[in-house]
Amino acid sequence: MINTSAFQGKAARYYTLGCKLNFSETSTFGKMLSDLGVRTADKGERADICLINTCSVTSVADRKCRQAIHRMVRENPDAFVVVTGCYAQLEAPNVAAIDGVDLVLGNNEKDRLVMLMAEFFSSQTKIVRQEKAKDITTFAPSCSRGNRTRFFLKVQDGCDYFCTYCTIPFARGFSRNPTIASLVAQAEEAAHEGGREIVLTGVNIGDFGKTTGERFIDLVRALDGVEGVSRYRISSLEPDLLSDELIDYCAHESRAFMPHFHIPLQSGSDTVLRLMHRHYDSRLFADKVMRVKELMPDAFIGVDVMAGCRGETPECFEETYELLDRLPVSQLHVFPYSERPGTAALKIPYVVTEQEKNVRCNRLLELSDKKTMDFYMKHIGKTVEVLFEKATRGRAMHGFTRNYIRVELPAKEARPEYDNQLVMVELQNINHLHDALTGVPVISPANIL
Repeated sequence: MINTSAFQGKAARYYTLGCKLNFSETSTFGKMLSDLGVRTADKGERADICLINTCSVTSVADRKCRQAIHRMVRENPDAFVVVTGCYAQLEAPNVAAIDGVDLVLGNNEKDRLVMLMAEFFSSQTKIVRQEKAKDITTFAPSCSRGNRTRFFLKVQDGCDYFCTYCTIPFARGFSRNPTIASLVAQAEEAAHEGGREIVLTGVNIGDFGKTTGERFIDLVRALDGVEGVSRYRISSLEPDLLSDELIDYCAHESRAFMPHFHIPLQSGSDTVLRLMHRHYDSRLFADKVMRVKELMPDAFIGVDVMAGCRGETPECFEETYELLDRLPVSQLHVFPYSERPGTAALKIPYVVTEQEKNVRCNRLLELSDKKTMDFYMKHIGKTVEVLFEKATRGRAMHGFTRNYIRVELPAKEARPEYDNQLVMVELQNINHLHDALTGVPVISPANIL
């Protein structure tokens, strides 16, 4: 029996690093604690509980995690500090050694958060829980929105791919998923709570079905039938798992799945893709992009690309640049390669200098800006449907079109009745080159229709 009185009246602060999946899980932690009487700390208030959900995709992410932990401890003296997520899974002893950290949870223990917190409150003894990667088998459900309009529904966890540069399978374990029926029930609950848009999240969501023998396309069809949900977005799909059947369904049959795809490339060089142990080649990637654009000409396509990985000679980088330059993609998420301890990539002999990585990243970022601006300019003057989010009084409202164009409604035109509603607007002009939330331009509407 958990002593809930130990939680009541406490104030908590949350900090998330990394992906949409982490955001979803942190939001779920917040809801769990809120149900026990824990409120979110006000700005400037010292918290009684601090929870940091960490990322470990790069060495930069590791450093940011350590900085966030130290900052939380420093700003909230005497607080109970929980650290979870991928960095906590991979570096549990180092995290536990940080002064002020009380509870370290690996990725197999997230669903036991409340129980382990109660155990600490009772014993006042530091707790570290970390299973080996092969023993990470639990699936902690998560469908939450935090303070945003859209919900994030976790449909899958873990990865079986073991790309040579990546530590995620060691941090998250093997691919696993819940049933379609359970996910439909969560989507129905989100709709009941007023959710108009749901983002499907996971580590490798196209791999959905490994646990239950179901298919991702069948999940998509089932979710499409949930009444009250106006929009779904798929956070990321590997090129080899983005089936023609799924593309055709989104283009011709779907009620609510948006013309918005995020397709990781990592490299446009087949030589580098083989070194990475990726499951596709550049031709397959290009074919998927072209099929999406053929059936959905206005679709937004985001692409992950890594610069400066081991084995990426200047010639290999140029192959990547030329491929992305000629394809009709909308935005590049550019990452410099980061050496990760224990990964097979460390055995690849050709090493790119940090200076050259920066040069390559900058070239790709410039290409991304051009691609995104071109995509946005094609929509100036069009009448589109925007789902607006609640704005702070006196500030502009923001929302997204079906194909992920971020739209700004000036404060003088914002209305409370637009919050979480689908509104038809005429797009007028690009008023910000980059938005702090998405890294993409922002368009102002000319008229509310």
